[in-house]
Amino acid sequence: MDHDRKSVVSSFYGGRRASGDALQQDFPSPAPYADYTSHARQDSRSSFFNPNAPGRGSVELLNKQSAGYNNTTFFDGGRQEPVKGGYDEEAALRDEPFDIYADFNNQGPRYSRAAFGADNGYRYRRVNSPSLSKIETPSEATTAPVEMVTVPALGPEWQKSEMGTVIKQTQREERSERRAQKWKEWRRGERGLCGRYFTRKFTAWFLFCFAIAVGIVLAFTIPRVPDFQINQQDPLQQATGSFNQSIPVAFNRFPANFSFPGVADLQVDTQSNFLPLVIEKIHADVYDLITNRQIGVGDVGHMTFPAKQFSHLSMPLNFSYVASNDSDQTWNNWYNGCRNAAFDTNNQRPPVQFRLVLGFKITGLIGTKHTATDVTNANCPIELPQNAA
Repeated sequence: MDHDRKSVVSSFYGGRRASGDALQQDFPSPAPYADYTSHARQDSRSSFFNPNAPGRGSVELLNKQSAGYNNTTFFDGGRQEPVKGGYDEEAALRDEPFDIYADFNNQGPRYSRAAFGADNGYRYRRVNSPSLSKIETPSEATTAPVEMVTVPALGPEWQKSEMGTVIKQTQREERSERRAQKWKEWRRGERGLCGRYFTRKFTAWFLFCFAIAVGIVLAFTIPRVPDFQINQQDPLQQATGSFNQSIPVAFNRFPANFSFPGVADLQVDTQSNFLPLVIEKIHADVYDLITNRQIGVGDVGHMTFPAKQFSHLSMPLNFSYVASNDSDQTWNNWYNGCRNAAFDTNNQRPPVQFRLVLGFKITGLIGTKHTATDVTNANCPIELPQNAA
């Protein structure tokens, strides 16, 4: 095998199995070329390296196939051009130097390829740059007169008050822009409300913890509505002190009316409260349980009850009612319950029946709370004399 065709890479030949490729096989050198006209060369390899091969201008190479490159090797797709440059291009470069920046800096000659079939070669042609002297300028006769824009006259100068108004408006706009920018940066977590503190994340955690703390505090400090219970054995008692003296005891038939003082014996349950219960005001309304007519009222001012206890409350009541005549059922119900026991069998007066409605305001709670209780077996707090009408 020829030395110039053998690869210099050692991996091809050292320590490997011989290849089956024909290029890797050693063939005997061909005999000297004797007669080029009598027979065709069978081994195309010698066209590359055989020094005895015919020249490029021989007739045999023109008529027979060869492994070299010639005009029949490439596909004719159009205009034929030299593979490695042509004479025309070399001649153009010898005539005058080629400047690649000529088309951009307007300092050197310009070149342009021939177009539209004027020149089929690859020759460059110089294109002269336009001269300023050849640029046509419009004549005065063909140019229309230029219309000048009328500039209005300057008005009076701004007064000091107007300047101040503009400055204040500008300052307000700047402050508004700064606030909007700070708010945007705070929402993005880039700054805090008080320096580097109270960023968006810190504020969210702070409000969360603060809400939990407030909820715990309110759970212990918010007052609960207490329960009111009336003494079932002796719900109404006789009034004493100044309250008894201010309201006279009277039962009249013409006109039919009655009035007398009394006290409702109540118990206040504050077991659900953690702090002492403060009641600003308590108002009581008494209704006849049978006829549902109002027969009494009562009021108590500011009072404080201890927490986790059952407290006693004496609710003063003013019983008062006016009817058209003594046949009124409400008047008769209370007259029979409050008359002298001597007129009844076994000295047992009939019981009075009423509904007690309480309305009260508690410090720390919004609005007025209400509660009610019915009493069906109560003794009248007074007893009329036997000579009463």
